[in-house]
Amino acid sequence: MGGRSNRPWLGRLTSMYWWHGGFHEPEPGVKLEWPLLKRVFSYFIPYWRLALVVLACIGAAAALGLVPAIVTRDLINYLTGSHGQFGTVALLIGILVASSVVGGLIGVVQSYFSNRISQSIMFDLRNQLFDRVLKQSIAFFTATRTGDVMSRLSNDVNGVQSVVSDTIFSLANNLVILASTVVLMFALDWKLTIAALVVLPAFLLPTLRVGKATFQARKATQGKLSEMTAYMQETLGISGMQLVKAFVRQTAETLRFRQLNDDLRVLNIRQSMIGRWFFMLMGVLGTAGPAVLWLFGGYLVVTGQESLGTVVTFATVLLGRLYGPVGSLANMQVNVVGSLALFQRIFEYMDLPVTIDQKSQALNLEQARGQVQFDHVTFRYGLSDRPAVKNVSFTIEPGQLAALVGPTGAGKTTITSLLPRFYDPQLGAIRLDGHDVRDLTLESLGSQVGMVFQDTFLFHASIRDNLLYARPDATEAEMIAAAKAAYIHDFIESLPEGYDTVVGERGHRLSGGEKQRVAIARVILKNPRVLILDEATSNLDSESEHLIQVALRPLFTGRTSLVIAHRLSTILAADIILVMEHGELVEQGRHADLLKQNGLYARLYHRQFETADQLATPA
Repeated sequence: MGGRSNRPWLGRLTSMYWWHGGFHEPEPGVKLEWPLLKRVFSYFIPYWRLALVVLACIGAAAALGLVPAIVTRDLINYLTGSHGQFGTVALLIGILVASSVVGGLIGVVQSYFSNRISQSIMFDLRNQLFDRVLKQSIAFFTATRTGDVMSRLSNDVNGVQSVVSDTIFSLANNLVILASTVVLMFALDWKLTIAALVVLPAFLLPTLRVGKATFQARKATQGKLSEMTAYMQETLGISGMQLVKAFVRQTAETLRFRQLNDDLRVLNIRQSMIGRWFFMLMGVLGTAGPAVLWLFGGYLVVTGQESLGTVVTFATVLLGRLYGPVGSLANMQVNVVGSLALFQRIFEYMDLPVTIDQKSQALNLEQARGQVQFDHVTFRYGLSDRPAVKNVSFTIEPGQLAALVGPTGAGKTTITSLLPRFYDPQLGAIRLDGHDVRDLTLESLGSQVGMVFQDTFLFHASIRDNLLYARPDATEAEMIAAAKAAYIHDFIESLPEGYDTVVGERGHRLSGGEKQRVAIARVILKNPRVLILDEATSNLDSESEHLIQVALRPLFTGRTSLVIAHRLSTILAADIILVMEHGELVEQGRHADLLKQNGLYARLYHRQFETADQLATPA
């Protein structure tokens, strides 16, 4: 799956990539490493200029924050003196109000720029995570529940938003406030400062243990939330809901959801209570600190060693500016440690190796002729011991129709998945016009290959949007021409909203035959040189089947076609028939020649195709 990584979770992640009931995340320890923190902080680097503005605002706000303490001291000392003038009192009050107004304006500017930085970082995180997921091979999506991917993109990324927006700037803000406050306190009275600092170690000691507990609780909570999201995505989707109702499993699914919901409730309560005990302890310490200061300060005032104004300033203003940042720093450490569990989940996906990638000097194939060649190709899925395809070699010349035939599990679908590089073979090479497909750019290879799947998928959008997905720059006339070639235009025109009709989730507002003809029109509009088709029409009525067979004729014309054949008419029309069994190509040739060999194809023909054709003829 890729080279070894120095990230401890990545090796375990890729080793469990296959055949374990979906994607399983590792169970990381609580040990917090500097590389992880460094990686988180690296997201701030592109916005350093904006960060300088925020830091300047923090410094200015911290300086203005000292004004109330100085004014309070001077005002109390002035009012308790033997004489005084009201003008001086008014001046001091004016300075106090002005500093508050200016500080508020600076706070607005700081908030704007810090939020701009944090939202930009969230934007980068989502983009990088989504891009990394899109680059994963089909193997990733067959082994991973969609809900888990969605949970990491939404729940986990949203969960780290507060720590991203608050971490560095809150750290800087609290450190500046703390440093400036301590300096002013020492300048006013060193004895009172020492008394105020005695309680500080008690703020810091619980944070390490609480942080580790929060990390574990948040990791478990997000894992359960991911499990619930995946469950809801599967069950509440149209396909899942049809299955639930078909087997009358509403009660069972309700109980299953109730259990997941209850597990999540317990984990959330546990996580909340960890924080609640921590804040209770911080509140107790916040009360004990002023009590110590009032006791010692009262002694200094009574003994004439300090003025009342200085003691009141220490107890009411400066102590809040001292304990507030210390409590915030302690709480920040807890939040950061807890949020690292979410960052770790996000980075697990970001660090997944891209197994299907293009080379730096990949060739851009402008217009393919359509020659397809498999050269001793062997491929196995993940950790499976049995190859799905073993030592397969064949050549399809430009414009030829090749029919893939064989029993279930013979490797037919795997063959059609290797050509467009949904997977790469472990041995051998697949060539398009003599070029190894691994040497071509992914975009140019994809533009040359068109696919019509047995399980037709349409987006929850209009028919127009679904058709133009193949070629967004196509004109209206080209789109209509493609629909007419697929014999679906008249049906679309009969709809109340025509091409603007929304087809519903997965196209469920259309019948199976209508969906397939829309899919055929979509491929015709793409106009690929190579066509891959799973021709299954067994679940359709005879009229829909006939229309699809007619629609396929212009699709095959002038194109190299590789078809998993289910109908005798397609097999008889094929230029070459590829007969697969147990992952091996056991026979190849035309229909008449293969019948003469009296091998697997002859047995399949007499047992399956001949009978199916006889049954279909009267209908």
